Amino acid sequence: MTAPLRLCVRRSDIVGSAGPATEVAVVVPSDVRHIEEAVELMARHCFSGLPPSPRMRFRLQVTLSEALANAMICGNGEDPSKTVAIRAECHRDLIELTVTDEGVGFDPDDVANPATAGDIESQCGRGLFLIWHLSDEVAFNAQGNSICIKLRRPSSDSTQRSTP
Repeated sequence: MTAPLRLCVRRSDIVGSAGPATEVAVVVPSDVRHIEEAVELMARHCFSGLPPSPRMRFRLQVTLSEALANAMICGNGEDPSKTVAIRAECHRDLIELTVTDEGVGFDPDDVANPATAGDIESQCGRGLFLIWHLSDEVAFNAQGNSICIKLRRPSSDSTQRSTP
């Protein structure tokens, strides 16, 4: 059994063009055993004060899990000396997740669509396929080692407030 994951979470309020937001940043060891715990930690912070719909929770958990798995396995080559940085900007109507690995990067245009007949058996590209279909926007940095995922909150999510 491995030791429990201990993370240092930096949470701060920021003001930007989209209005007030909360930033949450975490650095995770490049070990797939930590994905579930890191996703739950980020979800807890991203939804603090604005409880999500079940669909929004699902979208965040799946897209972040897939982005972390890709960063750890493909980006960092499962090298335990490398880490993956997660940053979330949580706005009233939008959550913006950024996952960055220490790898050399890739060209997302070179990833085949796993839903096409010739690639249906391939394991490659399934995570990106899910991310693209569950997100409102997806972008990569020029190097290809950082993905930005935008999830818009449904209007019912952004108007709910939890009581302290």
